[in-house]
Amino acid sequence: MTSLLQVEDLHAYYGKSHILQGVGFAVGEREVLSLLGRNGSGRSTTLKALMGLVPPSRGSVRLAGQEMAGSPPSRICRAGLAYVPEEREVFANLTVDENLRMGEQAAAPGAPRWTVQQMFDYFPRLKERRHTRAGSLSGGEQQMLTICRSLLGNPRVILIDEPTEGLAPMIVAQVGERIRDMRTGRIVFQGTPAQLQSDPGLLAQWLAV
Repeated sequence: MTSLLQVEDLHAYYGKSHILQGVGFAVGEREVLSLLGRNGSGRSTTLKALMGLVPPSRGSVRLAGQEMAGSPPSRICRAGLAYVPEEREVFANLTVDENLRMGEQAAAPGAPRWTVQQMFDYFPRLKERRHTRAGSLSGGEQQMLTICRSLLGNPRVILIDEPTEGLAPMIVAQVGERIRDMRTGRIVFQGTPAQLQSDPGLLAQWLAV
């Protein structure tokens, strides 16, 4: 499979703290990759470094063969990489419909093309509340809105930080279905969920609370 997003030897710091230490992975077309780990292990920092929100000190981030490391977030976004932050960061004083329109941009060559109607088909609750200010939405509704706003940028790859954090079980299931439709600062395991589940020692060491 040809890699759409290729990350190699990525390093990043917060001040003198070396947070990302040689992170590397690849994501192919229609592939879903999950970064797992305890709080503070560097998952959010990895996504922010890919988006240019945390400047990497060294390493490579190639999107469709184009080097992105060190580029400003605006260029990275226009190239086809989208980011859904854990904090959601909706435009609180704008309506749902206005938030969605803020995210629209032309599709990059080879990227899927999404429409507002498709977003409403995915999340009918947003259609019901399309004229409601985003600051009045529940946490789950804001998560739906942020995912949809990012998709309307017609990205080639979408990065979602903590997609189900703080959401009700029904909303978790709904967000999970939509993600399937889309397809400590170090990588300590790469493999399938089944391979991870079959290694109790690895689960205890890196994911147990």
